[in-house]
Amino acid sequence: MEVFRGHASLQLARGAWPGSAVAIGNFDGVHAGHRALIDRARELARTHGVKSAALTFDPHPIELLSPGTAPPKLTSLERRLELMAAAGLDAVLVEPFTRELASLAPDAFIDRVVLGALGARAIIVGYDFSYGAGRAGSTEALRAHGERAGVEVAIVSAVDVGGEVVSSTRIRRALDAGDVVRAEQLLGRRWDVDGVVVHGAKRGRAIGVPTANISPASDLPVAPGIYAVTLSVEGGPELPAVASLGTNPTFVEGGRLVLEVHVLDWEGDLYDRRVRTTFVAWLRPEQKFDSVDSLIAQIRRDIADARPRFR
Repeated sequence: MEVFRGHASLQLARGAWPGSAVAIGNFDGVHAGHRALIDRARELARTHGVKSAALTFDPHPIELLSPGTAPPKLTSLERRLELMAAAGLDAVLVEPFTRELASLAPDAFIDRVVLGALGARAIIVGYDFSYGAGRAGSTEALRAHGERAGVEVAIVSAVDVGGEVVSSTRIRRALDAGDVVRAEQLLGRRWDVDGVVVHGAKRGRAIGVPTANISPASDLPVAPGIYAVTLSVEGGPELPAVASLGTNPTFVEGGRLVLEVHVLDWEGDLYDRRVRTTFVAWLRPEQKFDSVDSLIAQIRRDIADARPRFR
């Protein structure tokens, strides 16, 4: 999959890349609803004999326009692009979201970026899509613009999973409650976070349960607690593990939030390695223990509780 950073860079490549069926959105999480847009883009790309593409933004518009209210991201940009490639797109345009872009009138945004740079022959958006300055552009306006430009516009309906419309907001809500199983249903995959293993306090090693202290590459919108997870090391197989996301209250007061992962039945050095932690199931909330022995006993129970989750 080709990745273009900014519509100006795409315009320079247009000689070899003359047109697209383009899905537009933020694609945070690349959830089941997003993949419906991508699938429709791929279908219309075949119909029109052009590339399948997506237009996404970085940073998220809310981060620029109302930074104090911006929600945590479900995925980093790098993971977003990886998931979009896996969904089968030919290309993605990552458009920097600037105040200049935010000030464009709806028609100007479509003409300059979607038609001018992407050479759209088909435009695919979700049922609740809005665009342009003040989010004044509606799906009806986009359809009318497409008719004038001779471009097909497809409006994709909401995707429903178990009686609930899929959205990034609802996935965040599930994760915030520790309900990683519901988040998995809405995403269409298990939620994961990438990071690098860094040196920590080494308390786990001291008590016989060594853990990888992970510095995450993106936000952690999931509730603190103990989870059954898998750990993949630099693209390797998913290893069954138990994760603690918390502040280590047994050892420190008011500590910072830390993600630590103990890989079951495995030994080795993970320092400075890139890893992916995939959340499988909630086990229990984090708690403070009266003694280290009590903590060790509970960790052993957590490991026993986690093992059946990987079958």
